[in-house]
Amino acid sequence: MRSAYNTLSQRRKELQAQKANCKDDLAQFALDPGFYKDEDISEIRERYRTVNAELDRVTREEASLLADHPWLQKDLEREFSMFSGNGNEQTEKGETSEVTDGAISWPEPIELPSQLLPVPSFAEVLLPEPLRPWLSDIAERLQCALDFPAVGALGALAGVVGRKVGIRPKRHDDWLVVPNLWGAIIGRPGIMKTPALTEVFKPLHRLQLQARERHEQDIRAWEATQLVTKLAREDTEKKIKAALKTGDRESACRLAQEAIAPEQSTQPFLPRYLVNDSTVEKLGVILNENPHGIVLFRDELTGWLRTLDRDGHENDRAFYLEAWDGRGSYIYDRIGRGTLFIASTCVSIFGGIQPGPLAAYLRSAVNGGSSGDDGLIQRFQLLVYPDEPSSWRNVDRWPNSEAKERAFKLFEKLDTIDLPAHGIPLLEGETIPSLHFTPRAQGVFDEWRGDLEQKLRSRENHPALEAHLSKYRSLMPSLALLFHLLDLLDGRAEGAVSESAARLAAGWCDFFEAHARRVYQALARHALFAARKLAERIQAKDLPNPFTSGTVLRKGWAGLATLDEARDAVLLLEELHWVRLEKGTPGEQGGRPRLRYRINPQLGQKGEAE
Repeated sequence: MRSAYNTLSQRRKELQAQKANCKDDLAQFALDPGFYKDEDISEIRERYRTVNAELDRVTREEASLLADHPWLQKDLEREFSMFSGNGNEQTEKGETSEVTDGAISWPEPIELPSQLLPVPSFAEVLLPEPLRPWLSDIAERLQCALDFPAVGALGALAGVVGRKVGIRPKRHDDWLVVPNLWGAIIGRPGIMKTPALTEVFKPLHRLQLQARERHEQDIRAWEATQLVTKLAREDTEKKIKAALKTGDRESACRLAQEAIAPEQSTQPFLPRYLVNDSTVEKLGVILNENPHGIVLFRDELTGWLRTLDRDGHENDRAFYLEAWDGRGSYIYDRIGRGTLFIASTCVSIFGGIQPGPLAAYLRSAVNGGSSGDDGLIQRFQLLVYPDEPSSWRNVDRWPNSEAKERAFKLFEKLDTIDLPAHGIPLLEGETIPSLHFTPRAQGVFDEWRGDLEQKLRSRENHPALEAHLSKYRSLMPSLALLFHLLDLLDGRAEGAVSESAARLAAGWCDFFEAHARRVYQALARHALFAARKLAERIQAKDLPNPFTSGTVLRKGWAGLATLDEARDAVLLLEELHWVRLEKGTPGEQGGRPRLRYRINPQLGQKGEAE
């Protein structure tokens, strides 16, 4: 009877491992449909159904066997209480239980599947030609992934253009897209995220410095005008009093009208390009002074995202959701503060973020956490999560000054672009000038859009990923417009948005989609992510042997901070033979024995019981 049970138990574990592999394959297909051929995925689905049915049968047969033979259940419980993977073991009461190595065999631990989906290496051909030497120079000097400065530069470009000009992606429709983009570069600490972003946002800092210098001059001129106006008004008042003394009321009225006729000039405001930390009320004031838009830059976006999750910040979150589109307005009504009307809400957001906090935030959003599934995170269209460079070399030289100056000049031209001079019209009744595609570029967009819509309707992707990809409807034309404006100001193009700009934008969308699939795999592979975190801790011998799920929770490790994460991690590692469940002894006060997990001795042990 015991032999029959052992056979069923071993078969059940084999089927569980097969089922886990099938689920992992199906999850990878959901995130990357091109990874498998149609016949391959059909075979995987059929195998999953077969394995699942066989697992149900074996599980029922195993349970029936235990129910019919209670003595077998008691023997198993007794063995679990004595269980040790390596001879002698101290129990929680300090008693020694001696079990031979062969009492329960340990299979070889199975290597965890790859955690990250593959992404393409960044190709320099994706870089807009006017910026290519500058961005390549930055990546080489910093020895960082070229993805970082390249994507950061797109965020900086979008921040300068803002609402100055839009694009109408359809031939005859009034659909207008403003190139207002949100983005983030993803990577662990120490891989040069911040230095890369610092370099590509320097053009905006230069524009800010130049604006401050002009503002100081404008303030002095305004103050001089105010002084002259004040003295002139005082002189006029004397003349009015003199006319009234002589009874010449007509002259007094004429002098008064001349004194108040000129409109009072308003104090010049300081043009802004960047903000780092601002309340939304103050941001509204800044936007009213800078109607073309502004960039919110955060070195680490996790803090900003968590701030929006706090109680009392619900309206802040709603404001940013509105500000992503870049075309609308917003009204704040507050008791004690009155009404603030923001005529143009256009805020670009860019920064860096680490993989762990982002994965946790994604899961919280989709699972209805405090962040909510409102599409905020899906608005970050420029997401890049590249592989870390495998090599490094010391580069110690001055920047390419010619390439740098060329890039900076283009940013300055974008900031002061004369739209009518470049044939960019402002249609009657509209507030934002716009361009269309050329006929050939229109064909590129229509074909690309058709492929995207089919993908969104295939139902083969996770809903959160589908929501993210749906934002690409505006991403592609936005990028095409930015690339075209660069060529326009560099003297390489004219008129409507070109075919080359449209094709380059489509290539970027393919690139971003691959990275989005890598990012959103955290939703389909959260158990694998948590299991990898726990496996790292096991290999580093950071856990006692045996350990409980409570031990893991108390450590507060990233990726293992919740009960679900700890549970999913140990269950997956159990299926992969890294750990095995055993039942501990009751405590001094009695009660149910605690469930503990024994580490496979082939992985090495810390050698001390919890």
